[in-house]
Order: sequence, then structure tokens, then C-alpha cells
Amino acid sequence: MHRRFFLNLLLTLGLSALVGSQARAADLAAGKEKAALCAGCHGEAGISQTENTPSLAGQPDQFLQWQLVFFRSGARKNELMQPIAEQISNEDVRDIGAYFASLSPPKPSTPDDNPDLSQKGAQAAAGRRCAACHTDSFAGTKAVARIADQREEYLIKALHDYKSGLRVGGAGAAMADVAYPLSEEEIAALAHYLAHL
Repeated sequence: MHRRFFLNLLLTLGLSALVGSQARAADLAAGKEKAALCAGCHGEAGISQTENTPSLAGQPDQFLQWQLVFFRSGARKNELMQPIAEQISNEDVRDIGAYFASLSPPKPSTPDDNPDLSQKGAQAAAGRRCAACHTDSFAGTKAVARIADQREEYLIKALHDYKSGLRVGGAGAAMADVAYPLSEEEIAALAHYLAHL
């Protein structure tokens, strides 16, 4: 437990230095060029068409930077992302984060085919106080993810990963506390609701 705390502390200090010591502003054109590799999984203009892969368009810049740093350090595990993130510099992290944050977020790809499930999801979101961190519109802010209109199956995966302790880093402790008591029905309802906002 102490080891995880110190790892998160070091990552926090590292990202604070990264964000705080921006010798130059992020370069959106460079970010777009660097993010071309991301399109294979995360989709053109950051809107994923790949199962269990999140859309990055419209995510808060700081959140994106954190995730890249977590992948780069190994604090967040993913066999596809880690080798890519290990190769990127702090400048790349700033540019890529700024580029994806500048894009228009996704819209629901299909109409809500189960409004009753969405209503249960809205109740679960209110009961778990999701808006306290993710904002009233679930658009995220600073280092907190945008979860509105995210891919439904990815939201289910993310909640399962937090619930099982597989996903750590950043808000991992807060999300584990929220996700651990969720039933499978609540997870399905929350994901459906958020994916169809």
C-alpha cells in the first residue's frame, strides 16, 4: 500500500513538473502529426470505432497527459499503449494532450434503445455522486475524464478494471471506492446512460 502511495506521489510530482514547467505552449499542429499513430485504435479525430478502446476527442488536456505518463511509467498497464508511451517525450505528451483536448467530443453513435436502462443509470450516477468529479455534464475537467458519450463497452471495461483493482493511478483510489460496490446491473446501467447522453 505504501509503495503504491509513493509511486503515485512520484508520478504526481513528475506530472506537476511537466505541466508546470512548460517551456513552450503545446503545439496543436505537432500534436496532430504525433497523434496520427493513435488513429489506428482511437479513430480519426479521436473518435474510436474500436471495441474496448476509448474515444480521446474532447478529453481534458490534463487527464490525457496523466494517462500518457501513467502508461509510460508502467503505473497503468496496457500491452498496446505501454510500448508506444515509453517512446514519447514530455513535449510529445503536452502536444498530444492539447491536440485531442481541442477536438469536438463524440456524439452518441446510436439512439438510446433502452431509456429504462438509462434512467437506472442516471439514478446510479446520482447515487454514486459521479458529477462531483466528472462535472454535471460528465464532460470531465482538469485531470478527470470526460465520460459523457464514451463507448459503452469501454465504460463497462473501465468500471470493471477499477472494481477489480486492475486500473490504478490518478483517481484510482476514488474510482475503486465508487466501483467496488457496484453490481453488474449498475455497471451496465451507468455505462448505457453515459454513452447515450
